[in-house]
Parts: sequence; C-alpha cells; structure tokens
Amino acid sequence: MSKRKILITGKGSYVGTNFIKWLEQWPDQYEVVELSVRGTEWKEHDFSIYDVVLHVAGIAHVSTDPSKEQQYYKVNRDLAIEVAEKAKQEHVKQFIFTSSIIVYGDGSHINKKRIIDKNTKPQPSNFYGNSKLQAEKGISLLESDDFKVVIIRPPMIYGKGSKGNYPKLASYARKLPIFPDIDNERSMLHIDNLCEFIRLIIKNEERGFFFPQNIEYVKTSELVKRIADVYGKKIKIVKHFNWIFQLVSGKIALVDKVFGNLVYEPSMSDYKENYRIRKFKESIVITEGGKFSD
Repeated sequence: MSKRKILITGKGSYVGTNFIKWLEQWPDQYEVVELSVRGTEWKEHDFSIYDVVLHVAGIAHVSTDPSKEQQYYKVNRDLAIEVAEKAKQEHVKQFIFTSSIIVYGDGSHINKKRIIDKNTKPQPSNFYGNSKLQAEKGISLLESDDFKVVIIRPPMIYGKGSKGNYPKLASYARKLPIFPDIDNERSMLHIDNLCEFIRLIIKNEERGFFFPQNIEYVKTSELVKRIADVYGKKIKIVKHFNWIFQLVSGKIALVDKVFGNLVYEPSMSDYKENYRIRKFKESIVITEGGKFSD
C-alpha cells in the first residue's frame, strides 16, 4: 500500500507539530510535509502530489482589539479559503479545516448550563469566532464529489506545551493554596485524542462536520486539583467565595471564561472508531510531564 501524502499548511502550529509526531508511529503509512503560508511563496508549492491538506494556519487567540479585526479575517478566513481553492484546483482529494467551538459563542454564565447539540446554530460573539465561521462557509462551497471537505470544531485543546487557558489554570494550581469549588462543565480535548481523530478522518476518507471531545466533561476546580496532585501539592477546593463569583458572572468576562459552562452533547462526538485514547486523569499527568500509572 502506498503512503498517504499529507500537507500541513501552517508551519510550527501546536496541532500541526503534534500531528507530525503522532504519525511517526506509522512510518510506512503516512508522509507529511509542513508548509508556511506566510507571504506568497506557498502559492508556488505543488499541491497536486498530496492526498490531503490539513489547514491549521490561523490566529488562534481571542482578541477584542478592534484594530486587529481585519487581520483576523485576512488570516482566518481569506487565507484559509485561498489555500482550499488551490488544493481543489490541484486535485487534492481531502481538505481538513480546524475551526473551533467558539463559532457558537462564549461559555455561559456560572449559573447557566450551556449544551451545544446538532440543532444549535453558530452564533459567534467576537470576530475571532466569526472569522472561523466565515472560513467554514467559504470552504464548504468548494466541496464536490472529488474534493472532500472536513470541518473540525474542537473545544479547548490542551496538552504539553499548549497555549491559552490551560497553562493559566496550571499556574494557579501550582501557586494557590485554595481554589473556588464551582459546579461547571466544559468540553475539552487532549492533543493526542485530536491527533488520533484527524488520523482516522484521513484513513477513512471522511467528509462533513465533526465535534471531537474527551469522553469526560471537565469541572474547572477538578482540573486544578488534578494538576496540583501531579506536583504533590495540596490545594483546598472551597465553596466559601462562590456567591462573589455568581454575583460578578456576566459582568467580568474572565470569571465566565474560567467557570462558565460550554459543552457538546455527548453523542455529537461519537465516532465509529475509538479516538479517545487518553482519559482525563492520564491526560493531565502526561500534560504536566509526569508518568501515568493506574
């Protein structure tokens, strides 16, 4: 069997770098090339030799700075569509776009459950989410019998070396003596589970929208406690200050970001093969650089 040739557009990204490492387990099955799509040189690259393009380039962090809005649309929407158009013109069979749960808007207030199901319509609450959604729409229009389009909307991705909210929470876990015990639920996705999911999507030549997540929802205080455990640190999870957080929920964005609710309904994330090879407890241990044993 000949190797599946994969082009990753977006050099040095967290997902792309980890996916390359992940595929090293199957050296006879996959051949991967990374391509920077900064500037215009990428336009000269021959896409026709690849079976799959995995597009991971983009501005990943959420910004509310209005001066950056056009940059988000230029990179997250226009560039993504342009790469997809080139892939189609040069007869690539499958195009995979990494979008985000953020197309549905932010997490809810502390007191409100927020469950996204198959009928939930995307409703971005910022230009980061809107740039991703518009890219999805533009890329989906290119789909044909010979050009399979995959849109992946992952929740918060975490793992060793990840950026964003997870390292901030890990820092709290290592430093704080106490942490609020607020009942919330978040969908999360460990990087290894995502990499295995993408591999299976390629192997099975899929098309369509996908919503991978870990098996377990995550409670923020439980996450912080698990991280503290890895370092042998005792952290007290307390309810004393919950009333303060409930009072400011909806007024202070950071509070809802950390303690709000945002989950995919479980069946949305089912797949015919198992991609969830890391359970929550193990994923935290390996993320923090420890060795896991049951």
